[in-house]
Amino acid sequence: MKSFHLHLVSDATGETVTSVARACLVQFEGVQPIQHNWWLVRTQGQVERVIAGIEDNPGLVMFTLVDGGVRGLLEEACRHRGIPSISLLDPAMAGLSAFLGEQVNALPGRQYQMDAEYFRRIDAMQFTLSHDDGQLIELVEDADIVLVGVSRSSKTPTSMYLANRGLKCANYPLVPGVPLPPELERAKKPLVVGLTKDPKSLADIRRARLRLLNQEEEADYAQFEKVKEEVQAARRLFTRLGWPVVDVTRRSIEEASAAIIQLHAKHLEKRAAEQGTV
Repeated sequence: MKSFHLHLVSDATGETVTSVARACLVQFEGVQPIQHNWWLVRTQGQVERVIAGIEDNPGLVMFTLVDGGVRGLLEEACRHRGIPSISLLDPAMAGLSAFLGEQVNALPGRQYQMDAEYFRRIDAMQFTLSHDDGQLIELVEDADIVLVGVSRSSKTPTSMYLANRGLKCANYPLVPGVPLPPELERAKKPLVVGLTKDPKSLADIRRARLRLLNQEEEADYAQFEKVKEEVQAARRLFTRLGWPVVDVTRRSIEEASAAIIQLHAKHLEKRAAEQGTV
């Protein structure tokens, strides 16, 4: 395993530089970065502390700094010491600037200003928390998206991710022998998505869950044949109601959410066409 120091520098929360670094590093096998995080770097004093940290542990520097003075100090220090540095935002911002014919406004952390979009995400998060696991299902028409699936099919974490994208998301667990609420079956405004998972994988996850709770692992809840029947019954329900299905077996929460967001966009287009607004 090849180890190296990796310095991630951001003038905001570090979410962007961390995500890009992670997406790139997974393409390399046998490497293990020793990660140093430097967030909210916006002043000369702050960048000088970053430079001191880089001197103590020389390695690759990846940064998302938009203030010219702050990034200039960092780049000059890296050049002087022969340390490679990468500005992750430059290619995208230069392309946008050229396309739009506009100059870049170098305002650190601008994407995190408390604008209407910010409050929309907060509202969506509060809605999703109060509509988790079948709660307040009678208010399902207020949701943007409803996720339906058997137990341990990633309904809650997917809902929370979608809420962070500004979508009001409810979820409902399918339980053998329990009929579907009529409000959910009649829902028109929200996009209802069925989540499914490979029965073998699902049974393994349920056994691990029971083990964690010190409960009997051979209960019907985790038996492969019972789980298989649950999944098949859920599939039949989704087909009968015409709900789109997303298989989360080999998908991360982010990948499953991306597929759901695409379905939601198509759902909005269809509703708009039906209402004659497009």
